[in-house]
Amino acid sequence: MTEERPDQERAPISWDALAAELAATREEAEQRGEADPATWDAVAAALASRVGERPVPDEQVPAVPEEHELPLVATAPEPSQEPEPEPDPELAPMELLDPVELQGGLEALLFVVDDPVDEETLAAALRCPEEQVRDGLAALATSYDERSAGITLRRVGEGWRLYTRDDHAAVVERYLGEGQRSRLTQAALETLAVIAYRQPVTRARVSAIRGVGVDGVMRTLLTRGLVHEVGSDPDTGGGLYGTTPLFLERLGLTSLTELPELAPLLPEASTVLDEHPDA
Repeated sequence: MTEERPDQERAPISWDALAAELAATREEAEQRGEADPATWDAVAAALASRVGERPVPDEQVPAVPEEHELPLVATAPEPSQEPEPEPDPELAPMELLDPVELQGGLEALLFVVDDPVDEETLAAALRCPEEQVRDGLAALATSYDERSAGITLRRVGEGWRLYTRDDHAAVVERYLGEGQRSRLTQAALETLAVIAYRQPVTRARVSAIRGVGVDGVMRTLLTRGLVHEVGSDPDTGGGLYGTTPLFLERLGLTSLTELPELAPLLPEASTVLDEHPDA
């Protein structure tokens, strides 16, 4: 009789070996014609008893760390409480615009630009595909030509710009000629005086001295040839402006040194303080 070894000395159970033994036993039984249910019940009972005799000791079962233990009931992850980031308007997808909206937007942009503007810039401002802008510009130029409008849309270099139609050149020249003969407004005279005494000076500096914007007045003075751009400010990059020879001619002066002194023309300090006590 074979002596039973203690549990801790027994070799571990090999399920592959049990399956092979079971298959061999069944094959032999079939060859002998003994493969009946009672025989297989006996074999199954024997295997069960052998497995039951070899329980795995608790100390041989590897412990699972607490941080890796799985919960008995799976729970759904809690939804994130962080707010979703707002979409960046710069990255918003391009969408086709209504033809009427497209035409109005193109006209508004072309009206305010000072230099020819390219199709890519217009498309970015309108938030629509560049191809639609290209078709819209062509349609807009055609509509101006078909109704002989006073303006025309032309492609210049890599951009587009509005121009007055050549058919109305006489009207424009007559208006500009009459404007040259009209008198300057008080605002234009004040701006011209600041430029004459502080030149070269930037538009921003003239605006700061006068306390109001001077863009419109500067266009008038530039159109009449009384001031011109003489360079750029090294600090700000803005244009520097000064008076022209026509300015001296209109005032009957030979040079700027003949401009009258400002001191006698300035009000007394007491008068300034009375009018502006917070100054």
